[in-house]
Amino acid sequence: MMDLMRHWLHQYRAIGWPVALATGMGVLVLSFVAGLAMIVSLPPDYFVRGPARHGLPHSHPALRFTLKVAKNLVGWVVFLAGLVMALPLVPGPGVLFMLVGLGFVDFPGKRSLERRLLRVPQVLTSVNKMRARFGKPPILTEERNPRSVVDSGP
Repeated sequence: MMDLMRHWLHQYRAIGWPVALATGMGVLVLSFVAGLAMIVSLPPDYFVRGPARHGLPHSHPALRFTLKVAKNLVGWVVFLAGLVMALPLVPGPGVLFMLVGLGFVDFPGKRSLERRLLRVPQVLTSVNKMRARFGKPPILTEERNPRSVVDSGP
């Protein structure tokens, strides 16, 4: 495996810096567009409603398991890409990618972690600004959800 990686890196260096730069910029742009599409496509009440039961309930268990593994794998890749982008001097919406990646991954305590990330004012403001540019309503949080307020009427 290490020999394969060395061989790949040697070939990558051999293509020259313009192609390497173009490849890196292409990956950056594609990852930004994919993350933006995910953020814009989220329903506004995603973080205040209970977890949705999507999927293929009447399909074969092996297919459901395979899709769940693939979804989690994609989630971890997006999360790790966000972690790298969140480093200083690395361009990209790192925290937003981490949030999107966590949206794909299934683990105990996931919803509370997502809500905690959204309590950071800069994160919620960034997400809602991106959504507003595409005419989407802002993401609702527990504090802003009118259904979460108990009516104290008679």
